[in-house]
Amino acid sequence: MSKIIAIIPARYDSSRLPGKVLEKIGDKTMLNLVWDQVKKSEMVEEVIIATDDERIMGEAEYFGGQAEMTFSSHKSGTDRCAQIASQFWESDVIINIQADEPFIDPDIIDM
Repeated sequence: MSKIIAIIPARYDSSRLPGKVLEKIGDKTMLNLVWDQVKKSEMVEEVIIATDDERIMGEAEYFGGQAEMTFSSHKSGTDRCAQIASQFWESDVIINIQADEPFIDPDIIDM
Protein backbone atom coordinates (compact mmCIF):
# COMPACT_ATOMS: atom_id res chain seq x y z
CA MET A 1 0.00 0.00 0.00
CA SER A 2 1.20 3.51 -0.78
CA LYS A 3 2.41 5.81 1.93
CA ILE A 4 0.79 9.26 1.71
CA ILE A 5 3.11 12.18 2.39
CA ALA A 6 2.07 15.83 2.56
CA ILE A 7 4.69 18.42 1.69
CA ILE A 8 4.10 22.04 2.62
CA PRO A 9 6.37 24.30 0.54
CA ALA A 10 6.95 27.49 2.53
CA ARG A 11 9.05 30.45 1.55
CA TYR A 12 9.71 33.69 3.35
CA ASP A 13 10.13 35.92 0.31
CA SER A 14 6.53 36.06 -0.85
CA SER A 15 6.22 38.74 -3.51
CA ARG A 16 3.01 40.26 -2.12
CA LEU A 17 3.62 39.82 1.61
CA PRO A 18 7.12 38.76 2.70
CA GLY A 19 7.02 36.49 5.74
CA LYS A 20 3.32 35.73 5.18
CA VAL A 21 3.55 32.17 6.54
CA LEU A 22 5.04 33.49 9.79
CA GLU A 23 2.22 36.00 10.36
CA LYS A 24 0.13 35.29 13.43
CA ILE A 25 -3.51 34.32 13.24
CA GLY A 26 -4.62 34.34 16.83
CA ASP A 27 -1.84 32.78 18.87
CA LYS A 28 -0.28 30.67 16.07
CA THR A 29 1.52 31.39 12.84
CA MET A 30 -0.16 30.65 9.53
CA LEU A 31 2.37 27.85 8.99
CA ASN A 32 1.56 26.29 12.37
CA LEU A 33 -2.17 26.37 11.58
CA VAL A 34 -1.63 24.69 8.21
CA TRP A 35 0.54 22.02 9.90
CA ASP A 36 -2.14 21.40 12.55
CA GLN A 37 -4.86 20.97 9.92
CA VAL A 38 -2.81 18.59 7.77
CA LYS A 39 -1.89 16.50 10.84
CA LYS A 40 -5.64 15.96 11.41
CA SER A 41 -5.83 14.04 8.14
CA GLU A 42 -6.51 10.35 8.68
CA MET A 43 -4.67 9.29 5.52
CA VAL A 44 -1.48 11.36 5.61
CA GLU A 45 1.31 9.46 7.32
CA GLU A 46 4.04 12.09 7.18
CA VAL A 47 4.05 15.88 6.89
CA ILE A 48 7.15 17.80 5.82
CA ILE A 49 7.67 21.53 5.46
CA ALA A 50 9.98 22.34 2.53
CA THR A 51 11.75 25.69 2.88
CA ASP A 52 14.92 27.55 2.05
CA ASP A 53 14.67 29.92 5.01
CA GLU A 54 16.12 29.54 8.51
CA ARG A 55 13.27 31.60 10.05
CA ILE A 56 10.74 29.12 8.75
CA MET A 57 12.91 26.20 9.91
CA GLY A 58 13.03 27.80 13.37
CA GLU A 59 9.27 28.22 13.49
CA ALA A 60 8.76 24.59 12.48
CA GLU A 61 11.13 23.46 15.23
CA TYR A 62 9.28 25.70 17.71
CA PHE A 63 5.91 24.00 17.14
CA GLY A 64 7.35 20.51 16.63
CA GLY A 65 7.01 20.34 12.86
CA GLN A 66 9.28 18.38 10.55
CA ALA A 67 11.05 20.65 8.07
CA GLU A 68 13.75 20.18 5.47
CA MET A 69 15.89 22.75 3.69
CA THR A 70 15.59 23.06 -0.07
CA PHE A 71 17.65 24.90 -2.63
CA SER A 72 17.14 28.67 -2.66
CA SER A 73 17.22 28.58 -6.47
CA HIS A 74 13.77 27.00 -6.72
CA LYS A 75 11.27 29.17 -8.60
CA SER A 76 8.12 27.59 -7.15
CA GLY A 77 6.66 25.56 -4.32
CA THR A 78 6.28 22.69 -6.77
CA ASP A 79 10.06 22.72 -7.25
CA ARG A 80 10.52 22.53 -3.47
CA CYS A 81 8.07 19.63 -3.27
CA ALA A 82 9.86 17.80 -6.07
CA GLN A 83 13.19 18.08 -4.28
CA ILE A 84 11.76 16.58 -1.08
CA ALA A 85 9.59 14.05 -2.94
CA SER A 86 12.68 12.61 -4.64
CA GLN A 87 13.57 11.03 -1.26
CA PHE A 88 10.55 8.71 -1.32
CA TRP A 89 9.70 5.53 -3.17
CA GLU A 90 7.85 5.65 -6.46
CA SER A 91 4.83 3.99 -4.91
CA ASP A 92 4.41 6.79 -2.37
CA VAL A 93 1.73 9.42 -2.90
CA ILE A 94 2.87 13.02 -2.48
CA ILE A 95 0.39 15.82 -1.76
CA ASN A 96 1.41 19.47 -2.17
CA ILE A 97 -0.35 21.53 0.53
CA GLN A 98 -0.11 25.31 0.20
CA ALA A 99 1.44 27.04 3.21
CA ASP A 100 -1.12 29.84 3.09
CA GLU A 101 -4.20 27.69 3.66
CA PRO A 102 -4.52 27.84 7.47
CA PHE A 103 -8.11 26.61 7.42
CA ILE A 104 -7.74 23.71 4.99
CA ASP A 105 -10.28 21.02 5.80
CA PRO A 106 -8.56 17.69 6.62
CA ASP A 107 -11.54 15.86 5.08
CA ILE A 108 -10.65 17.41 1.70
CA ILE A 109 -7.13 15.95 2.01
CA ASP A 110 -8.60 12.52 2.77
CA MET A 111 -10.91 12.44 -0.26
